[in-house]
This record gives sequence, C-alpha cells and structure tokens, in this order.
Amino acid sequence: MKVKNIEQNKPTNSIVEHFKSVIGKEINNSPSPIASWLKGIVREVEIGSLVVDFKVRKDMTNPIGILHGGTIAMIMDDMIGATVYTLDLNKFYVTVNLSVNYLDSSGIGEIITAKTKVLRSGKTLINAECELYNSERNLLAKGSSNLIITK
Repeated sequence: MKVKNIEQNKPTNSIVEHFKSVIGKEINNSPSPIASWLKGIVREVEIGSLVVDFKVRKDMTNPIGILHGGTIAMIMDDMIGATVYTLDLNKFYVTVNLSVNYLDSSGIGEIITAKTKVLRSGKTLINAECELYNSERNLLAKGSSNLIITK
C-alpha cells in the first residue's frame, strides 16, 4: 500500500540517519523511557517504517511465562510512535487509539520482531500499523493506530 502525503512532507532524514546509526545496537538511552526498558535492537529503518527486534524477558511475561498482551501493546504503541518520528515533521503526535489482534504466543528468551509502517500521513492524523512476529516467524500480533498532532 502506498503511503499518502509522506513524499509531500519532505523529511530531512536527520531522524532516519540517527536510527541508522544505532542499527544493531540495543536501545537503552531513548527519549522514551519505555523504549529504553524494552531494549529493542533496530534492524531496518526507512522514512515511515522500522524493523526492531526484542528479546522476551521474564518481566515482560504473564504468570504462565508467555509474552503479556500489555507488553505487546506497549511495543506496538512505542514502535508506531518511533515510526511517526522518522517522518521528521517537527511536531509531536499522540495515540488516539490502538487496536491489537493477538494471534500467537512467545516465551521467555525468544526474539520477536516488530515491523511498522505509516499508511497515511494527513494534516492532523497519522495512521500506522505494526506487525509482531515470534521467533518461528509466525504472526504474533497485528495492530493499527491513529495518532493526532498535539498543540
């Protein structure tokens, strides 16, 4: 699906260049405290999309040892926010809604992969999605979000 309006925003790529400089490194000093806690490793970055790996830790799981649904939603929300940041719009956007479909599970020690994409960037709203894959490359969860510009 083609992303509408992103080309018109003409990002400077400074944010994308920053993300490229940390490819393969653990995120541990992000402006987002959640991103620092999640400790993702950036694998790919383009304007309007990211691929980030996460290692499932015990503190990310539910009582039976599988990745907690709340952690999945947190990963999606934070990664979609980071993806919007790659547009380099010099504005701050917050989540209006986040819809998540949970489709599979993942356990402690597994590496999961988040793939995000901005679908549409308008004047006040941005629509984006995140797919999360488990270590077997099965779709773990799929989410979509709308974000709105703040004043």
